[in-house]
Amino acid sequence: MLSSTGSDTGAGTRQGITFPAAREKPGADNHTFLVCRTVRSGQRFEYPGNVVVMGDVHPGGEIVASGHVIVMGTLRGVVHAGAEGDEKAVVMAFRLQPTQLRIAGYITRAPDNEAQDITGEPEIARVQDEAVVIEKYQPGGEKRWLNRTMFEEEEEQNG
Repeated sequence: MLSSTGSDTGAGTRQGITFPAAREKPGADNHTFLVCRTVRSGQRFEYPGNVVVMGDVHPGGEIVASGHVIVMGTLRGVVHAGAEGDEKAVVMAFRLQPTQLRIAGYITRAPDNEAQDITGEPEIARVQDEAVVIEKYQPGGEKRWLNRTMFEEEEEQNG
């Protein structure tokens, strides 16, 4: 269920938003929620699928998804991809600077003394060898971060 708590609608009112839960199990082709604004401090979005944010996630903002999370901006808040245990889920952002990043049961945070990324290159976080790894995103590089069994499952469904 998507929920937004403490969201400021811009009209001076605080409003919570709830949408019906998805009927099918979330997956690569099922159920993606598009957030067309910046997620500010105190706002939380939770969805049983993938979440794409067309804006930034400020410190104090939170995104929780059972699938992937993509931020088309700077991610400085809390993000939890694969919230229902999907270790294949990834987090991508134009600038990945989260206060806390979770994928399935793995948790990490930004280093205390690391210099700010001035290149602004997109990055991807994923689980590899039972740890969260963050690397620069390269288009077409999904074969490196997607599990081979995912491709095998797709072939079984199509063939």
